[in-house]
Amino acid sequence: MIAKPVEHMLNERQDHFLIPAEIVANVQETNHLDHAFLVLTKVRYSKIPVLDNEQHFKGLLSLPMITETMLGMNGIDATKLSRKTVGDVMEKNAPTITLPYDFEEILHMLVNQPFLIVVNQDGVFTGIVTRREVMKSFNYVAHDLDKDYNVSEKDKDETTDGADAPKN
Repeated sequence: MIAKPVEHMLNERQDHFLIPAEIVANVQETNHLDHAFLVLTKVRYSKIPVLDNEQHFKGLLSLPMITETMLGMNGIDATKLSRKTVGDVMEKNAPTITLPYDFEEILHMLVNQPFLIVVNQDGVFTGIVTRREVMKSFNYVAHDLDKDYNVSEKDKDETTDGADAPKN
């Protein structure tokens, strides 16, 4: 459980977490893989969101997913990329979050993910929350907690609920 003062300070910075959809590179599930290969190569991200024509989140795409398609018995065949779509190779069961954020959930999920997809209640892609942005907010809390709150060390008896307290 997150300490209440820390949770409060993080809640105040919640708007800093979201990188809006308008500035996040993405591809459409109907795009051919040659187009997606170019996008991923240019943006240099490990994965990007895949959307449908109505901006609903459908999955994630990475370069390894694309390059796996090009591998053949006799080497690399890049012509296969124009015959397959993003929807054929994308990761379809990627975790998503919705507003308002549950910080505990985000923290647990970001342990294994560099970013989380944010969707609204209709599944429309609204942006991403990155591990980097959350870490920047924790940095803020670590440096400013004592500016807003009185922080003091508890007695050992208080932190152990008396388990180590001397017996009379």
